[in-house]
Amino acid sequence: MTTLVFGHKSPDTDSTGSPIIWAWYLNEIKGVAAKPVLLGEPNTEALFMLKRWNLDKPQIVSDVAADTPVVIVDTNNPAELPAGINDCDITAIIDHHKLVGGLETKGPIDIRIEPLACTATIMWKMIGKDMAQMPIDVKGAMLSCILSDTLEFRSPTTTQEDKAIAHDLAKDLGIDVSAYASEMFEAKSDISAFSDAELLRMDSKEFKVDGKQFRVSVLETTAPKLVLDRKDSLMASMVDVAAEDGADEVLLFVVDILNEEATLMVPNGMVKTVAEKSFGAIVTGDTVVLPGIMSRKKQIIPNLKV
Repeated sequence: MTTLVFGHKSPDTDSTGSPIIWAWYLNEIKGVAAKPVLLGEPNTEALFMLKRWNLDKPQIVSDVAADTPVVIVDTNNPAELPAGINDCDITAIIDHHKLVGGLETKGPIDIRIEPLACTATIMWKMIGKDMAQMPIDVKGAMLSCILSDTLEFRSPTTTQEDKAIAHDLAKDLGIDVSAYASEMFEAKSDISAFSDAELLRMDSKEFKVDGKQFRVSVLETTAPKLVLDRKDSLMASMVDVAAEDGADEVLLFVVDILNEEATLMVPNGMVKTVAEKSFGAIVTGDTVVLPGIMSRKKQIIPNLKV
């Protein structure tokens, strides 16, 4: 039976590229039949990566049949995976996020979780000398994943290993890191085709904090004005998205990649309290700027208080 490789729902570049990388490794190096799939439509930056490196967009699936062998990448959170994930035959997990708990396996499995900025960085280390056989398009996906997750090394999650591996890949590909990252971020910043609800769910994860369920959405951009100009309609849509998704609130952080800060939209008193208690912010309007805040994983989620 073919092993399915997938990341989290609302796939970003890492959750789009890493399944492609690992499926290649299983197929071509390990001799295990594998197929990358996605748990939703990839964002604009991920679509740019696929087009730039002439990679086929993986099939989008919403559920996975019981007993299907799967490899989970870029998450270990059941809330970000198909509802029937524990009925699957989970054979491996490769991730760089905190251990959430709740996944069940049919036996001992391979688990690799490291405090690095990107799943693809971990895969580079795992593949080792077999990287010599990796084709250009898959290497291009790997570089894209690392530059995306590190925000071209601006994110506080970035490690020296992420940097070194990205530069090694860029040298191999003949790519100028800054120029290519700029192309990626320009693609990421184009939000014109998306509805407000789609933007709120695009790069979004569910977390419970002190009994409150939050959908924590992050929009990374080099053109924050394009998002902030839609502030009123986005805040109105938060009510519907929260109700539809069973959340108490939607928290939207607009991350300005170039200025290395985030703007949190503040539609009501609860979010105002979250901003003040979590980040020590002084909130006087319906937005608040949070200097230096770039990473949901390292700076936002661990600090959330209600």
